[in-house]
Amino acid sequence: MIDDSPKLTPRQQQILDLVQSTIERTGAPPTRAEIAAELGFRSPNAAEEHLQALARKGVIELVGSTSRGIRLKSDTLRALNAARLAAYGKQYMLPLPGIAQLTLPLVGRVAAGSPILAQEHIDQTYVMEASMFPRRPDYLLKVRGMSMRDAGILDGDLLAVQKASEAKNGQIVVARLGDEVTVKRLRRTRHGIELIPENPDFETLRVTPGSAEFQLEGLAVGLIRNTMLM
Repeated sequence: MIDDSPKLTPRQQQILDLVQSTIERTGAPPTRAEIAAELGFRSPNAAEEHLQALARKGVIELVGSTSRGIRLKSDTLRALNAARLAAYGKQYMLPLPGIAQLTLPLVGRVAAGSPILAQEHIDQTYVMEASMFPRRPDYLLKVRGMSMRDAGILDGDLLAVQKASEAKNGQIVVARLGDEVTVKRLRRTRHGIELIPENPDFETLRVTPGSAEFQLEGLAVGLIRNTMLM
């Protein structure tokens, strides 16, 4: 069930649940006639009226010129994800075959000298909408500390990361520096590389050219606030 506003009537919730379950089962939404038959309406027009009400409340989008033109809105999908997180615990699931999804490992603490995606570093797995990110991420990294506070990246957030070995000046990167994996803004200078925090309480980290301690792990391509997963 969806607890987020706007509130739905029991019949509207029943129709939304039917749309969701049909997409899960078949990969496509039901037709108006199928909704009417399933819920005992006398005609598809009654189903259409309820769908229009759901569209006005912003939980679905109706697409013209097709009998199955019903789309779940992004906010609806996120609310469904949150409900499934509570139901399934560590596996964050939304198995909707008709919607582009990503399965992303969540990386916790990284042991010194070992690959960031080593199995022992994976805390859990999340299944998420691909449309949440402007570029396709490869994994999620749990942010620790407040060094990137002024960039809106807070302790406990999940940073979506795309694996990369190169980055442009000004990009927020995930880098390995010695035994530490850190999130900072990258700047290249003639003297080497600077990893710049977005919090004046933290100092810039400087790396000399060719330093064996430095390795670029990836680029930040999105952020999930920790409160979204409560």
